[in-house]
Amino acid sequence: MHGRLKVRTSAEEAARKKLEQQQKVKMFRAAMGRILEKKSAQEYDPEMMELTAKVLGNNPDIATLWNLRRMCILALKETNVENIQSVFDKDLGFTEMCLMVNPKSYCAWHHRCWILENAPTANWQKEVELCTKYLKLDERNFHCWDYRRYVVEKAEVTPEKEFTFCTEKIEKNFSNYSSWHYRSKLLPVLYPNVEDPSRPISEEKLKEELELVLTAAFTDPNDSSAWFYQRWLLGYSQPQLDLATCRIDAVQNLAVLSFSVPIALASGGYELSVSCCEMCNDTSKWIPSNEGNTFDTTWIMKGSFVISEECNPCVTLLTPEKVKHVLELHTVTPERAVGVKKPKFGYVFGSAIVDVLKAQLASCKELLEYEPDSKWTLLTAALLMKAIDRRGYYETIRQHLTKLETVDALRKGYYLDLASKWSIENRLEEWIEAGNLCSEIDLSGLQLTGVNYVQYFATADAINLSSNRLVDRNLGVLRELVFCRKLNLSHNALKTGAMVEKLPFVQEIILKGNEQLVQNDKMVEELQTKVKSLVF
Repeated sequence: MHGRLKVRTSAEEAARKKLEQQQKVKMFRAAMGRILEKKSAQEYDPEMMELTAKVLGNNPDIATLWNLRRMCILALKETNVENIQSVFDKDLGFTEMCLMVNPKSYCAWHHRCWILENAPTANWQKEVELCTKYLKLDERNFHCWDYRRYVVEKAEVTPEKEFTFCTEKIEKNFSNYSSWHYRSKLLPVLYPNVEDPSRPISEEKLKEELELVLTAAFTDPNDSSAWFYQRWLLGYSQPQLDLATCRIDAVQNLAVLSFSVPIALASGGYELSVSCCEMCNDTSKWIPSNEGNTFDTTWIMKGSFVISEECNPCVTLLTPEKVKHVLELHTVTPERAVGVKKPKFGYVFGSAIVDVLKAQLASCKELLEYEPDSKWTLLTAALLMKAIDRRGYYETIRQHLTKLETVDALRKGYYLDLASKWSIENRLEEWIEAGNLCSEIDLSGLQLTGVNYVQYFATADAINLSSNRLVDRNLGVLRELVFCRKLNLSHNALKTGAMVEKLPFVQEIILKGNEQLVQNDKMVEELQTKVKSLVF
């Protein structure tokens, strides 16, 4: 009635929105049509700037239109327009408006970088202040954090100031992934570990960071940001390049050389020196174990090898960056030279850090008494135990991971894979310490869902993978087992055996207990033609 707003019915509201959408589409098509016409005619003028601005103002994620704006600005720059700086400044203001529409627009942030790089002058300090302003509005905008790292370098802002800024953001809100990440980039610069360059920060600073992250984690145990940062502090990151294994066998006329990560040994500019066998020094003669690869972790060479029993036999790899890696050969005879380097499964901490880790583990146990199903606390407790004493806590670690399979069922596969990896680490370490680096390695009964660290088994004559959870897709990595002649895959979950037949050097395969595979008569017949002995 009089003085009252009419409330639209749902049908009326839907019709209104549809009409509004149709009008927007009509305007968009008209603008894009005109833009493409001008593009075909190469008319990069103020009208093109105006047309692109209208469209980008509503949707700043159309990369083509940003490219056209850049072409317009460059065209104006070439004509020596007076006060060209104002053109760049105006477009900076336009990008800021677009970022208000979508603060996480990749295109708008990229265009802003381009403007600053191409303008006659750029006020980098002002950009730093703009980032500070934007991060007050949304402190977890990772686009803005990335942009900030870019502009602070240009503005020559000191790492100390940025570290203080990060600390303030974290103290205000512990759930700030980007700030934790930025912190991990600044710490190695400000507090490097002089005694051990392989570790990012000094022991003293590490202790402080562990205490900070514990406070953050226990403030909100269900928030993952601090837990992830703690994993970085504990050293669970990607492995660095290093020599892993070497076996030169004069009897079998075969040599293998493996690395912790894939490298382009034959063509990557590496220099190789095998002191006891000169023939192996030529990198061009090594071929990847996975035929057709350029990068590989395991490389092989065939030939007639002459092995000298010198007093200090070793393999030396010099990278293109002139970083030297050395592998000692422990067993050297005229028939064979073998060496395996124990991989790094994380950092080795001093007693002071171990005491801090033990205190954190005690706090985790206390928290688990109140929240026994806290997935992050369970996982962190397992990580702490692994850092303190991997072997001593092995059974407890497995119990935690088993519980996580139920507590966090959506990530069950991740916990199974993690348990597999850590179980292999223990067996691998025991095998290396035993000293017989050509003997069979026993990985049976570990409930493995995958096979990690395969390159470290490349010198073994046999491998026992029975009584696990392996399926066909897990077996591709076994191609790196160059010297393996006996492979026990009994009591797994193999169905086709397709990957088994691609293992070039294996002579005996045990497959009993893989019921579905045994029932596949055609596959069994094919496998029997590939190897000397096939046991079911």
